[in-house]
Amino acid sequence: MIRIGIIGFGYWGPNLVRNFSLVDGCSIKIVSDLRKDRLDLLKRQYPGVATVNLSDNVINNKNIDAVVVATPVSSHFDLASAALSHGKHVLIEKPMATSVAEAKMLIDLAKKQKKILMVDHTFLYAGAVQKIKSLIDKNELGNINYFDSTRINLGLFQKDVNVLWDLAPHDISIFSYLFNKNPLSVQAIGVSHLKNGIEDVAYLTLRYRSDLIAHFNCSWSSPIKIRMMLIGGDKKMIVYNDMEPTEKVKVYDSGYILKTDEDKRKILVDYRVGDIFIPKVEIREALFEMAKDFIKSINAGSDPISNGALGLKVVKILEMSQKSIKQHGREIPFK
Repeated sequence: MIRIGIIGFGYWGPNLVRNFSLVDGCSIKIVSDLRKDRLDLLKRQYPGVATVNLSDNVINNKNIDAVVVATPVSSHFDLASAALSHGKHVLIEKPMATSVAEAKMLIDLAKKQKKILMVDHTFLYAGAVQKIKSLIDKNELGNINYFDSTRINLGLFQKDVNVLWDLAPHDISIFSYLFNKNPLSVQAIGVSHLKNGIEDVAYLTLRYRSDLIAHFNCSWSSPIKIRMMLIGGDKKMIVYNDMEPTEKVKVYDSGYILKTDEDKRKILVDYRVGDIFIPKVEIREALFEMAKDFIKSINAGSDPISNGALGLKVVKILEMSQKSIKQHGREIPFK
């Protein structure tokens, strides 16, 4: 039985507590939060779970095997490194850290301590993303030409990170999981309408050695909430709309073929519009599957799907995007 301590019972903490309490093979023993009202709420919902104010009381607890960090990103490194140093397995909320240097140090420390280090990129475990992964791995789409994601809504404005650091980790992690390629370059532009230096609207572009291009549109300033991805292959194309209650994934048997012509100045394109296929997607809570993967990885001593290496790649892209934004959209080579 894996004994779990959770640090942070704010926005995401209650979801983590609820899901880990349902996973076989683990037990939530203690939760910390600085706010008394949050701990009072926890006690009413889970009277068998101990509560403490200080995170040190979780990290230093010898009866805890694994620590879950659900706090603002600025505190991730200090809490995760302390937990690893005390011999705990660690699950961190996204993004993994505030810099590549911090992420690398956490990976090295986890390796040294022989502990599991995992990042909560929840959407990797969604039935829709797993179905898309299966279709791509089976080459149903052919060569992938583009990936276009939109994740926009009105609020919640963050105080410590910009909109890309807040929203883009979801889609960058999905893209990295689906394709497992490093880009040639990262380019981003953004605007801070509150004039506080924290961009609330931003656009990120990743370029690859092939003709693949990935684009991410993120905003806290949209009147409507959109969670949509378009994936274009030369055989078929996918629309993934996470706001759809049931038909989240649609596969379009559509495309185009460039035809040759004696006059090279003419461009002849033959378009193909075929059927739309709606595959069956397993309905399950992604966060529950993520929690199961964490416990499974601890017991097996194996890498989880959302491992430290993937978390590092997401942070690296975010760090480079921030550099590009501050240099007015300069294209930054990925190294």
